[in-house]
Amino acid sequence: MSEFHVVPGAVIQDILASQSHTMVARVEQVYLQHHDGQTLNPDSYFLRFPKQPANRIIALPASLEGKDTVAGIKWISSFPGNVAQHKPRASAVVILNDRETGYPYACLEGAQISAVRTAASAVSGAYWLNGQSHKSGSVGFVGAGVIARNIARMLAVEGWEIGQAVVHDFDDASARALKGYVEQVDLCTACTGTLEQALAADLVVFATTAAEPYVKPPMSLRAGQVVLNISLRDIAPQLLLEANNLCDDVEHCMKANTSPHLAEQLSGNRAFMNGTLAGLIRGEVLLDPDKPSIFSPFGLGVLDLALSKFIVDTALAESRAITIDSFFGETSRWN
Repeated sequence: MSEFHVVPGAVIQDILASQSHTMVARVEQVYLQHHDGQTLNPDSYFLRFPKQPANRIIALPASLEGKDTVAGIKWISSFPGNVAQHKPRASAVVILNDRETGYPYACLEGAQISAVRTAASAVSGAYWLNGQSHKSGSVGFVGAGVIARNIARMLAVEGWEIGQAVVHDFDDASARALKGYVEQVDLCTACTGTLEQALAADLVVFATTAAEPYVKPPMSLRAGQVVLNISLRDIAPQLLLEANNLCDDVEHCMKANTSPHLAEQLSGNRAFMNGTLAGLIRGEVLLDPDKPSIFSPFGLGVLDLALSKFIVDTALAESRAITIDSFFGETSRWN
């Protein structure tokens, strides 16, 4: 029977920081494994609260095949009201299970892992939708929370050359904080600005808690513009129908009233979807240069599992995981 370990948030933070330069490649590898049918990634389950419609807790079960075989689940909450209390909006745990016995063998603080895998996914999408280039004249951040901060850092880690950043957020303090962080990580010079100014950037990052689209006609996106639709619900479906569209998994993305889901409902089909990011990496997807390109990743639980297994393996090798003695009440079956 496997021992049970807990990996504290401080250890996870240190491992993620020291290995930040490998995160995009790790995420891309999992995307390709998913593309090749080497994962199990069922639908996410949303626990909602009728009296608190803004709040939700999401279960993302998954399994990774191949040399790093593992199963598990991410259980992540999103409570936007936390921000007013100066607490992070999201909190999470990841549980890993042994594939031979089914026994859980590790518990990790998951919010950091979720943020880093989201950032790595976004920056990978930016690179491939941008013609495999790490250069952009400008970047606009719409939403200035934890996810935007992690994406800014990942852009810097990946060596992006960007002329200027424009940060827009309803909360001025958050916008100013992200502006300072963008300059702190030496990504580029930055300023705060209006939504329209952020939308005018060559690379646009949506990282908000919006529940329904507010970027809609007569607003528009331009040819060649790269849009990272990370928060999934900011852009009106009419704008998606005029763009190149990629996601991480088409079936997963067509639910929960995401912008792609609304576009499917509006058009009556999925013909507006070009395919997945893995398909683009493999050269199976073509983009029309006369259209903007939008990447809408729904978020695959298998990404969290892959990074979590890497973190657990590293923590165990470095004796930084905490062993919980007698975690299992029974260690042998009665006869």
